Amino acid sequence: MDLKLTGKRALVSGSHRGTGRAIAHALAREGAETLVHGFDLAAAEIVAAEIRDLGFAAHAVAGDIMTDTGAADVIGAAGEIDILINNYGTAEAGSWTKSETADWIDAYEKNVLSAVRLTRGLMGGMKKRGWGRIIMLGTIGSTEPAARMPHYYASKGALATMTISLAKELAGTGITVNLVSPGLIRTKEVEERFLSQGRERGWGTTWEEVEPHFLKNFMGNLTGHIPLPDEIADIVAFVASPLAGAIHALNMRIDGGSTALVT
Repeated sequence: MDLKLTGKRALVSGSHRGTGRAIAHALAREGAETLVHGFDLAAAEIVAAEIRDLGFAAHAVAGDIMTDTGAADVIGAAGEIDILINNYGTAEAGSWTKSETADWIDAYEKNVLSAVRLTRGLMGGMKKRGWGRIIMLGTIGSTEPAARMPHYYASKGALATMTISLAKELAGTGITVNLVSPGLIRTKEVEERFLSQGRERGWGTTWEEVEPHFLKNFMGNLTGHIPLPDEIADIVAFVASPLAGAIHALNMRIDGGSTALVT
């Protein structure tokens, strides 16, 4: 499917690694000129070079988007952007008894205000051009938070409400705003952890042997499948495309149906 992204310019925050890297690759593969963001320019350039080596357009930008100055550096280097993917975020360990006030503030800076800074700096240009896509990367924890890491889930919950507010603010401008909320993603780290735990429980030694046990016993996933980063990236690329113009103010949960089981 041609997502009609040729000629569009996209910025993906935190795309020097993980799911953000996969999203940058997907957008570039579909024709968008993609800006790979990292806190360190060298790390961002590694991913940008990967994309260019495949024959697609990519550039590296760097800046600490947890500060106004760093975000301004990124915005200035990026120039005119049609598609903003607020992917950057972290999930720090913690609990209601162990996480201090500083931990809650840090989670909000990383997972919410980093996105606010880039959004405020880039949405004006989108409004002038009459077209744009702003996509937040959240988690199913925004609707089904765990007791652990309350500061993380609270900050991701703020992204969900922020998406609705911004969607209303930008109504009729040609800009859509959406939140893509994955459940567990089959990253290298997740796969290694599952395989280690699966061997300890006697479930097997390969992913194909271990995955069904975790899905059955712990996750309530209705599809029998934990998505790869590339699968999340392809969904983000579609929502970022002109083909998705009717998708607005949506929290799109990519979780194999697990939140459908919540009563």
